[in-house]
Amino acid sequence: MFDGMQKRVVSMWFPRLASDRVLRARPLEGPFALTIRQASANRIYCLNDIAEQHGLHRGMSHADARAFCPDLQSRPADQASDGRFLNVLRRWAMRYCPWVGFEGVDGLVLDITGAAHLFGGEAMMLADMRQKLGRARLTARIGLGDTRGAAWALAHYGEGCAEPGHLLRVMSSLPVAALRLDDKTATALQRLGLRTIGDLEGTARAPLTRRFGPDLLMRLDQALGRQPEQITPLPEPPKYSVRMTLPDPIGLSDDVMAATSRLLDQLCSRLQAREAGARVLCLTLRRVDQEAQTVELRLARPLRDAARILPLFERGVAGIDAGFGIDQIRLEAAQVESLPVQQVSHVSAGQVDRLDDLITRIGTRIGLDNIQRFLPANSHIPERSFLITPAAYSEAEGPWIALRPRPLRLFAPEPIGGTGARPPQRFRWRRMSLSTARATGPERIAPEWWLEDDNWRSGLRDYWHVETCQGRRLWLFYTPQNPGWFVQGEFA
Repeated sequence: MFDGMQKRVVSMWFPRLASDRVLRARPLEGPFALTIRQASANRIYCLNDIAEQHGLHRGMSHADARAFCPDLQSRPADQASDGRFLNVLRRWAMRYCPWVGFEGVDGLVLDITGAAHLFGGEAMMLADMRQKLGRARLTARIGLGDTRGAAWALAHYGEGCAEPGHLLRVMSSLPVAALRLDDKTATALQRLGLRTIGDLEGTARAPLTRRFGPDLLMRLDQALGRQPEQITPLPEPPKYSVRMTLPDPIGLSDDVMAATSRLLDQLCSRLQAREAGARVLCLTLRRVDQEAQTVELRLARPLRDAARILPLFERGVAGIDAGFGIDQIRLEAAQVESLPVQQVSHVSAGQVDRLDDLITRIGTRIGLDNIQRFLPANSHIPERSFLITPAAYSEAEGPWIALRPRPLRLFAPEPIGGTGARPPQRFRWRRMSLSTARATGPERIAPEWWLEDDNWRSGLRDYWHVETCQGRRLWLFYTPQNPGWFVQGEFA
């Protein structure tokens, strides 16, 4: 910022940020609202313009809203996605100036001092903002002033532009709530007859300070430029990348691995300083003919140990075509996760590390998502008692706990002949004639009523552990509601 240059601030307010985000992805006709759970009741969180025209408003209970507007379409709000969308808008707004920060959960603030002339002036800049936001189907209100407080007030209560040095003249007619006051303070001021900022400015300051504290006059002074208020842009996330330019081209795999080792030492030092670990590493090799080849390494666990990471690059580096030589190598941690320092056991740490390295090595050939593990699930239904998840993105849990023995193999129920509530003495299964030698049971399992599963529509099941004379150890069940016998598993 140059000395003597008048500071200019833009405030963008998105009053329907959440609903606009949802409707951009899935347009709907008619009234629409997002709901949020508050105090044991669903309340309106955000709504579109048509819903407001029907008399609905934020904070209204969902039941009352449906009574006023039977055609209302609604869905639960996703505040995390709204926050990510606002961050996308923040990055987009950096096209106008480098200083862009958040203004609450539904607004942005931009310090455009010295940048408006790049767009033909302030009026042309604001027109460009409105045009692009309107094209993106986003409802936005924009204010421009000398201070952050003035820009916020104009965006929320005036949507206008205050000429440099004339803040009080523009803001004097705005309500006192435009000073970013809480509802209680704004209501108390209105009861005293102080309804506008002009009324507040013309009142003695000492009585206001005694009654409302210093925050009221601080907000007034910030809006009128008597007290500075900074705009703090969101810092960009750190980038973990290192590069090496070679004086002479190289082409041997051993030379590339030696250079990669030096880069890994530097990169892992940066990761350790921030207690982070790399999950995806990209090694880019630039040849002398300006062509580049990339070796991507996806790790089963976040790592910052150069000695463990380096051997995992060997297979990818061996397949590189060096051409007439490689003159530049760049290593980047494309995906980084938190990896705080923690106490580990000298007995188990090595075993876990070797398993993670093995998963990484196999994953480079068939993909990490194709290496899966079984995890226990909290359900007494046999089909729902386990989960299958990628081993690289899950942790091995404790031992399996089963009150009754479970078969090693489970499959879809296969019907067999038999009548009565006890296992049949003779039955045929998979083209084999079997006879029961010993039967243990029954173990009655009831369906989980809160889940819909067509395989359990028959109701209760009585499970039996059956040992046959032919050596098969099977898991049979009987359905009392619809009499029938089925085989669902086989013990080892």
